Amino acid sequence: MLVTESLTKRFGDVVANDSVSLEIRSGEIHCLFGENGAGKSTLAECLYGFLQPDEGRILIDGSSTKLTSPAAAIAHGIGMVHQHFVLVEPLTVLENIMVGTGDTPFLLNPEATRGKLRSLCARYQISVPLDVPVRQLSVGEQQWVEILKALYRDVRLLILDEPTAVLTPQESERLFEVLFRMRSEGLAIVIITHKLNEVMKSDRVSVLRKGRKIATVESASTSAEKLTAMMVGRALSVQKNLEKGGGGEDLLRITNLDSPNDRGDGGLKNVSLTLRRGEILAIAGVAGNGQSELFETLIGVRKPRQGRIELNGEDITGLAPREIIAKGVGYVPDDRFQDGLVPQFSIAENLILGRHRSSEFSRAPFLNAKAIDQFAEQCFAEYKIKANSINVLTELLSGGNAQKIILAREFLEGRECILCNQPTRGLDVGIIEYVHEQLLRKRREGIGILMATEDLDDIFNLSDRIAVIFGGRIMDILETSQTTVEQVGYLMAGRKADAA
Repeated sequence: MLVTESLTKRFGDVVANDSVSLEIRSGEIHCLFGENGAGKSTLAECLYGFLQPDEGRILIDGSSTKLTSPAAAIAHGIGMVHQHFVLVEPLTVLENIMVGTGDTPFLLNPEATRGKLRSLCARYQISVPLDVPVRQLSVGEQQWVEILKALYRDVRLLILDEPTAVLTPQESERLFEVLFRMRSEGLAIVIITHKLNEVMKSDRVSVLRKGRKIATVESASTSAEKLTAMMVGRALSVQKNLEKGGGGEDLLRITNLDSPNDRGDGGLKNVSLTLRRGEILAIAGVAGNGQSELFETLIGVRKPRQGRIELNGEDITGLAPREIIAKGVGYVPDDRFQDGLVPQFSIAENLILGRHRSSEFSRAPFLNAKAIDQFAEQCFAEYKIKANSINVLTELLSGGNAQKIILAREFLEGRECILCNQPTRGLDVGIIEYVHEQLLRKRREGIGILMATEDLDDIFNLSDRIAVIFGGRIMDILETSQTTVEQVGYLMAGRKADAA
């Protein structure tokens, strides 16, 4: 259906896509697989018309086509579901889909739209309330709205960027059931994912490395290990916590914590947890169930309505972030650009945020540029940050490289405790391996790690215990070695496993 011939896209001196030739067939699921910065999202955005290639061409049904905008791509039957949803939250599902059509008349016809949507929902067994504002939907339901938007436009090629990042295991399985149905009907599907079990569900995989296509292979004739080695140029080892169930004395104690969300109608509800020294306690849950409110309250940027937080027996409830960090707490936020970095600062400047007043980096009232550069170069090499130099502005980096800056800084800050909210979100398997190594090393050093993640591989490979959160409440706290993925998945959906 679609072919790229020597497609090249540059951003200044950076070549994001380097002469990529690719073919996407009707009736197949085609996976784009590669490290952060390998050019996957750039290639997808060229196929969707959001970006235009500098060289090469795109052919649709054998004809050379210029996709000058997303509207042009949609006109050719191409749809895209972005990792961060493109929805108008105050509008209903029906209204979101109506305003997204390019042929909307002056007078809307909601009943015609409703009829077509009901037919699509029945055809693919999708259950979404059409007259509810999008902001009232779960993130899983919002994902279905994005897919319905594309199906409503009669797409022939659907591009999905990290489609299961916010889904429970059961929701992910359901999504792939729908994708298999679409494939059987002749749709072409392009999926970008870091999850190897999902990569292996595709028909073919195109591996990208440093902007170039390394190979396209049949999924049935390869393995996850071979694909990973092809992607990073070496074999990777799976990092596992082989001493689960350990931990020393209580380090961080949370008692009856209640904290509002930004709308004041949700957030945390009577949460009690204890993190032990030398253990990894995982918070498992779909995004939006109170994880951000929990971590922001623990680090001091959100004030609780009630409850108590103790670190090493000391009450730190309501202290300012600077005071909490000074007590040896590192913090990895879930929104790296909004809460973890100053995008207009350089890599070096971001690496010392929070420590810029210390004698190590400051000769009051001036910064010690030599010390900062030496420290930044060390982090730059150790975390394999991909940029031309430590002086590159952080806003120019990929999400994965930006995350590496935060991890490098906060792993050093966390002398007692590390709060990690989605530490591997958006990272490729190569850097995930490194992050896992560092988390386990910190655990062995006696550091307590509270880690929220939607990645069940992270949870089961690393954690000693699992606290499942839903609707701002802790559903249950489980010993990792004594539970299953299915049990955790049901709890993440707000149900006990025995009630499934």
